[in-house]
Amino acid sequence: MNATGRQPDLIEEYVAALTAALHGPARAKSRMIEEIRDGLADTVAAHTSEGMPYQLAAHQAVREFGTIDELVPSCQRELTIAQARHTARAVALTAPFVIACWYLAWAGNHHDQPGLLPRTAQLLAVHLAGVATVAALLAAVTLAATGAFARWLPTPHRLPLVVAWAGTTASAAMAVTTLALATGSALATNWPLLTFAGTLAAASHAAVAASARACRHCARLPTTQRANVA
Repeated sequence: MNATGRQPDLIEEYVAALTAALHGPARAKSRMIEEIRDGLADTVAAHTSEGMPYQLAAHQAVREFGTIDELVPSCQRELTIAQARHTARAVALTAPFVIACWYLAWAGNHHDQPGLLPRTAQLLAVHLAGVATVAALLAAVTLAATGAFARWLPTPHRLPLVVAWAGTTASAAMAVTTLALATGSALATNWPLLTFAGTLAAASHAAVAASARACRHCARLPTTQRANVA
């Protein structure tokens, strides 16, 4: 009995425990949990329609679905791949902004006086653009490997972790770009253009950093993750 004197609903306890044990994109996780909840409800309904009491039917449905410990690894694997795709998509969409930001900076730089900052910025831009390009290519490969080609080729076990660190590296490059452009805007005559480019870089960093952090967390979850069920 719970605090209200009512017998707890085994299905809701099962779903709550599963929800707490899984990690991944909110939308994908919510959809997965709802599908499992619906499956349990259908199984319970099938048993009760045959005259089985609800509580007994709920216990039978849970037994048929398996314990939380048995269900979590496969569900978490699916959510980890979903998170890797989410991060790869974020990198693929925002990494080009790193290159675009430096292009905007260079485009307006010919009116400024040459000095140490422009030369340093150009050298930095070459490295950051290279990082962004590699990250974007890896993101495209990840989206293909976990999407169109997933039915023919198995997803590499370490791919989510690789994507996570690629996203982390790309987000760091975006953060450095933001700092460099902010510094440049304070010293350059074309500061409105540099400020705009810095804002784009900052927005790109914000979009990728959180997703990469979540992807690292998901990728490090053991496949034998265990959950505590009340």
